[in-house]
Amino acid sequence: MPLSSELTLASSPRAAADARRWVSDVFERLERDDLVECAELGVSELVANAVLHATAPFKVRVRGTVSHPRIEVIDGSTSPPVPPVPLAGDDLDLLLTFGRGLSMVAQCATAWGATIESDSKIVWFEPAAQMSDEGGAEWVIDVHDQHAPEPISDTAVEVRLLGLDVPLYSSLARQYHELRRELRLLSLSHQSDYPLAGDLTSMFANFERQFPDAFSEQLRAAERDSRPRVDLIFPMVREAGPIFVTMTEMFDVADAFCRAERLLSMARTPAQRALQNWLLTELVQQLGGASAQPWDAQGHTKPSTSQVG
Repeated sequence: MPLSSELTLASSPRAAADARRWVSDVFERLERDDLVECAELGVSELVANAVLHATAPFKVRVRGTVSHPRIEVIDGSTSPPVPPVPLAGDDLDLLLTFGRGLSMVAQCATAWGATIESDSKIVWFEPAAQMSDEGGAEWVIDVHDQHAPEPISDTAVEVRLLGLDVPLYSSLARQYHELRRELRLLSLSHQSDYPLAGDLTSMFANFERQFPDAFSEQLRAAERDSRPRVDLIFPMVREAGPIFVTMTEMFDVADAFCRAERLLSMARTPAQRALQNWLLTELVQQLGGASAQPWDAQGHTKPSTSQVG
């Protein structure tokens, strides 16, 4: 079982125990035995809270880095959890109040918070070496700001991505979204330890701004219609070319970090990498005046007489 895997939990009273055993095993494999006690306590509370107050599916996974591992509990609800009201360390009411679980998580954590996705939420915490006698770590809000696309000039190039594999691209988009969130959280919680995470977060935001709304709209329509392939046609400024060259290299760097477990996230699969390299190469070449070359399943292009512009 790779460290970047996740565990799907049953909607039953045994879910917390299953999560506790699984997390303990992962942390022992990470050689972070010093964090096991708080990891077990925190994940038990989060899973119990999810099963009681949220909806399936329920999952638990470990992300972050070996130095700063993070436990995430995912459920099918988009309702945000309510952070506990700070209480005195010796307040016995803490053991009696509704919301005790999140108070316990705060005391077991060096950082914690939540991310609300379109169809789910992720509540996460970084386990501490020992439980705090005070109120615990503060709540961290993880917000992915949507950046407006760069304005399209009159000199923009019409780009054609021909025969794009829609299911494969959708899986790549999910992998990218998780990597993007991972870097954003590291930048948010540990900027001094991982300054590169902040730099890459800014680079990713600039990368995303280069894609006009027409790109996303055509993809969403293809996904909604369950189309296996789609031809995308959209305008793009020539100045974006160097950004895509740089990002090709940055995605390979991120994969290397994941494979070396410097990031406990999933690297791209060979098929995802091939598709992304084809896409970025097409953007660079077409912005430079080349003709569009369709994608094929082997990860290379087929000759095409289609012309750009």
